[in-house]
Amino acid sequence: MSLTTAIPAEATGMACSPPPRAGSTARSTRSARGYASGKDDYLRRLRKIEGQVRGLQKMIDADAWCPDVVIQVASATRALQEVAVGLLTDHLRHCVTQAAQHSPAEGDQALIEAADAIRQVVRL
Repeated sequence: MSLTTAIPAEATGMACSPPPRAGSTARSTRSARGYASGKDDYLRRLRKIEGQVRGLQKMIDADAWCPDVVIQVASATRALQEVAVGLLTDHLRHCVTQAAQHSPAEGDQALIEAADAIRQVVRL
C-alpha cells in the first residue's frame, strides 16, 4: 500500500471541507480531497475488489464449498479495509493537518470527525 503526501490547500486553491449537507443553503464548491494525489490508485484497487465480489457471486452461483467462499469474502473484506485505512491516513495528513494549522478549534473539530470515521471502521 502506498501512502500519499498531502496536497497543500494553497497548491489547489481549495480548502478541505465536507460536502454540504442535504437541505443546506451552502454553495457547492468542490474542495480538494486528501486522497486526490492517490485517486487513480484507489480507483484501481476498488475495481479489483469489485472483480473479487463478482467472483464471489459466481462462486455462490456455482455452489462452491462454503469455506472457500468465506475465505474469498475475508480477502475482499481485508482489501476494503486497506482502502479505508489509506483514505483515513490521507485524510489525517491532508484535511486534519490543514485544519489544525488554521486554528485549534478547526483542528479539534477535524479530529472529532476523523475519530468518528475510525470508530466506524473499527466496528466492522
